[in-house]
Amino acid sequence: MNRSLFIIFAIIVLDAIGIGLIFPILPSLLQDMTHSSHIAVYMGILASLYAAMQFIFSPILGALSDRYGRRSILLISLAGSAINYIFLTFSHSLIFLLIGRIIAGITSANMAVASAYIVDFSSKNNRAKYFGLINAMFGAGFIIGPVLGGLLSEYWLRLPFLVAAMLTGLNLIFAYIVLPPSQQAVPKKKLLFTLNPFKIFTGISSIGGVLPFIAIFFIFSAIGEVYGVCWALWGHDTFHWNGFWVGLSLGAFGLCQMLVQIFIPSHAARILGNRKAVFVGITCSCLALGVMAFAQSGWMIFAIMPIFALGSMGTPSLQALASQKVPAEQQGQFQGVIASTVSLASMVAPLFFSALYFQFQEKWPGAIWLSVIVIYLLALPIILYSTRPVIQQR
Repeated sequence: MNRSLFIIFAIIVLDAIGIGLIFPILPSLLQDMTHSSHIAVYMGILASLYAAMQFIFSPILGALSDRYGRRSILLISLAGSAINYIFLTFSHSLIFLLIGRIIAGITSANMAVASAYIVDFSSKNNRAKYFGLINAMFGAGFIIGPVLGGLLSEYWLRLPFLVAAMLTGLNLIFAYIVLPPSQQAVPKKKLLFTLNPFKIFTGISSIGGVLPFIAIFFIFSAIGEVYGVCWALWGHDTFHWNGFWVGLSLGAFGLCQMLVQIFIPSHAARILGNRKAVFVGITCSCLALGVMAFAQSGWMIFAIMPIFALGSMGTPSLQALASQKVPAEQQGQFQGVIASTVSLASMVAPLFFSALYFQFQEKWPGAIWLSVIVIYLLALPIILYSTRPVIQQR
């Protein structure tokens, strides 16, 4: 692994720790601000607002990273995250909280730029491995972040946000000093085209086989939003978890996911092939979600964590399959489109899942996980179609 990739992975770990710090106690912060225990809708609104900004600006930042290099855009993104955490620390009203989320959403290009860096500095054969390591580093941050956030909140509810701001600031300084520039540069005419976040989809869609993958990323991203919106609420309603236990459960999942992403994706891609690895991952997720839906004791969630984490084994293979459809000079643009697709799903999914959870909350909170299984089953046809082997004509 070269120096540039090592630095990117280190930045992702620090970024994930900062994000993980706030997950266990965001519901408590909203309860403190709104003086209400029914805060699922507020969590959905915050997530959707962040996603709306990300949807508009991620393709632009991805295209700008192609023109001006990944480093500058990554620094801007880290600065925006630090400002957001400062707003979370000192704001005492929803207005300032919303402003912080808007700033964070506008500048949130960390994962898109990191993914483009991977393409810049790796070969096609190694991309599944390095995409897996990106997820592993993010998982490593989630081992430390949520547990630390739960512990810090015992001293002061807003202390995790202050620590996240400091950590992101250190991350920004670290990236500024040691991160080298990447090699990308594209003609200015192409840049002007890509500055329109909606027109950028037209450019990508002209590349054969890409649209079905974008649809899959949309579905998977929508599913991923349910955990951020409902996990802490479900843990409290079902097992009476406090911030510490929510953080510990997220940390346990982060540990399992890190181990999976370090050791599994490259071997899964080699032994099963990228396509089968995607389906094995979906199967593991559905098995774990079924157990979570009916679980009555918290220990069952910790016991199922390894299988739940295996559900992520197919994501690097899906990223590798998608990246093979796109020329090198459009990788930054494509990663930006993927980030916007994620954001588009995130604009709708938090509101949908928060409303759905509100319906289940009193009688059966775990039913929310069965809804995720249903979505996976409905998505199978498009996954089968988009990942089908292409027969080369001679």
